[in-house]
Amino acid sequence: MKATVTYTCSSCGATSPQMLGRCPVCGEWGTFVEEVSVAEKSKGVRQRSDSKVQKLQDVSVQEDQRLDMHCAELNRVLGGGLVPGSLVLLGGEPGIGKSTLALQVLMQLGATTTLYASGEESVKQIKLRSERIAGNPENLYIVAETSLEKILEHAKALKPEIVVVDSIQTIGTEAIEATIGSLSQVRECAARILQFAKETNTPFIIVGHITKEGSLAGPKVLEHIVDTVLQFEGDQHYMYRVLRAQKNRFGSTSEIGIFEMQQDGLREVTNPSELLLSSNREGLSGISIAVAVEGVRPLLIEVQALTSSAAYGTPQRSSTGFDSRRLNMLLAVLEKRIGFKLLQKDVFLNIAGGLRVNDPAIDLAVLVAVLSSSMDIALPTDCCMTGEVGLAGEIRPVNRIDQRISEARKLGFSRILIPAGQKHQPVKGIQIVEVARVTEAVRLLFKQS
Repeated sequence: MKATVTYTCSSCGATSPQMLGRCPVCGEWGTFVEEVSVAEKSKGVRQRSDSKVQKLQDVSVQEDQRLDMHCAELNRVLGGGLVPGSLVLLGGEPGIGKSTLALQVLMQLGATTTLYASGEESVKQIKLRSERIAGNPENLYIVAETSLEKILEHAKALKPEIVVVDSIQTIGTEAIEATIGSLSQVRECAARILQFAKETNTPFIIVGHITKEGSLAGPKVLEHIVDTVLQFEGDQHYMYRVLRAQKNRFGSTSEIGIFEMQQDGLREVTNPSELLLSSNREGLSGISIAVAVEGVRPLLIEVQALTSSAAYGTPQRSSTGFDSRRLNMLLAVLEKRIGFKLLQKDVFLNIAGGLRVNDPAIDLAVLVAVLSSSMDIALPTDCCMTGEVGLAGEIRPVNRIDQRISEARKLGFSRILIPAGQKHQPVKGIQIVEVARVTEAVRLLFKQS
């Protein structure tokens, strides 16, 4: 069969017979890459022929039987465990700990028969990694292979309960004439793995790399093929890792799992608030405590701010773990509504612990931390706060206020600032102070400091 060349958009998967600068489907620029056409017709995922029309009210729904992964954080993100026959895509930056997480989870399953297929490491490297994790697996089988057909043959003969493929970009199938890691290879391998998983009711976890832009490498259709997309993120210079579900057909995408990277593997963090807060805040300016919610889990995080005189005329605005554009907006509110001038000062903001927080409820803590640093006045160590700041300087209501208050009380805080007028349940042991505007919060905090 004569091979032909096509061009595929790496963003949406659209194809074209010629190279295009801009994709006509998704509108992205410079995303078309050259691919060799399929050498033989791919079977793909087998279509079902036993479909029938039935009433929605006549359909009986039974709860899926899930496999316990013996990892509370992973079970939480998956929605209670791994569903048999499902296909899970685990993505993350190089060196963030994807392979460690996948291997460690299999090692914790004990007597469960599992298969770990690696196209990146040899069996000796996998053995060394397992010794560092210090697990004691009974029925964990490993194989170093890049051929999809051989991996599926091993899985068919072994009949494992869980299979991990590390990574999808390093394996290839003989069905198409394309280099390993190309868009067509990744798409075809994912489709064949999905077909095998559904036919044998075997769950697969495939590891995937991400691009420099932060998206999963390979065609966008890869995320549509799989049942669940998990993103493993964090800063390599910090010990904390966050596992998020970007897509989950069998559960919620609002849950997160938090891990701590150690020399002997990943440790589950059941109460991250205690680790994210430093114990020596007494007398330090520029530090405030915000009550944020990541997914459905309340977290107390430490917001650090530093203001200094601009050395080169144009002041700098830098933030780590927080949206820099939102920081600029909050600084404008600070200047307009409170009358605090920061035109000739550099402002640096950092979320302690290397976390990236998108919850707008930490706006109030950001403003207070900037003021504390600029005035060089330390805030009370027994006080935390939560509230979104509007452009008029008002403090807007936030979600899950009762969970935020309970988390603050559990960690020993005696006072919390919340938006005025928001309904909440009374909690013993903590003073709940309602503030309607930023000026009220500033007057209250710095008057009693």
